[in-house]
Order: sequence, then structure tokens, then C-alpha cells
Amino acid sequence: MRLTRRRNLPEGLTLDKGERVLAVSGDTVATDAALHFQDGAGFTRLPWERVEQAVWKDGLLVVREVGGDRHTVHLTEPGSVPETVRERVTSTVVVSTHVKLPGGGVRIAARRPARGSGEPRWTLVFDPGLDPTDAGLLAQAEQAMEELRRQTGL
Repeated sequence: MRLTRRRNLPEGLTLDKGERVLAVSGDTVATDAALHFQDGAGFTRLPWERVEQAVWKDGLLVVREVGGDRHTVHLTEPGSVPETVRERVTSTVVVSTHVKLPGGGVRIAARRPARGSGEPRWTLVFDPGLDPTDAGLLAQAEQAMEELRRQTGL
């Protein structure tokens, strides 16, 4: 992975102390800790462990956060940003499994912060069509998550 010099950073972007730049494309910067992109009012910093999915197609990087928020980033000259995003997001996943529930299922994942060692953050992502506020489904998903925690020791 090629490291990019800080002088190539977009104007107005501030990185955390010690944050290393891995790839730059215009106003989009991938670091060892987060994806930074222009959102109209400044820069959004999205830590890798908060990225549920990222898809690169036709010059657009579409990023979905855990919890469902979506961001679309246009990359005219993508360079290594798409590959870096994929690698960084994948590196945060400790465990990920899909569990069947009535009418669909839920993806249960544990992810660590990209930098340093921290406690994993557990997430439940329900299949389309399932209501994550349904108390019965939520209880079943949480029970499955607890079982996975016990099995993995996380």
C-alpha cells in the first residue's frame, strides 16, 4: 500500500494525531483509521469499523454505515482509494455470521477499531423486510449474538 504525503491532502481536512494517509483521490482521503470525504459542509470522518458496506462502481463509491446511513462519493481519479477502502473495512471484522430468523435473518458482526486494540463493537443488521424494532425478532437476534460471544470468547 502506497503512503501519500500530507501535503497532497485537500484543503480544510484535519487528521487526528498519528493518523496515516494511505490513499487520496481529490477530496477523499483513506487513512489507517478512517475514510474522510467532502460532504458539502466540510469533511466527514467515518471510522472503518462504522462502515457496513462499500461498493465501487461507475466512478462512485457508495458507503453504507452500520445503522443504515449512506454516502455517495464521486471519484474522478480513484487511484487506490477503492482497494484501500475494501482492505481497511475487511481488516476490522473479527467475526461475521448470518443467523436465520422467522421471515429472514440477521447478520451479526463483531468489529475492532482499525487502530489499536479495543473492545469489539457488535452489530445486528437485519435482512430487508424484517423490522429491527420487533421485540420478538430483536430478542432472538440478541440471544444469537450472546451465543456467538460465548463461542468466540469476545
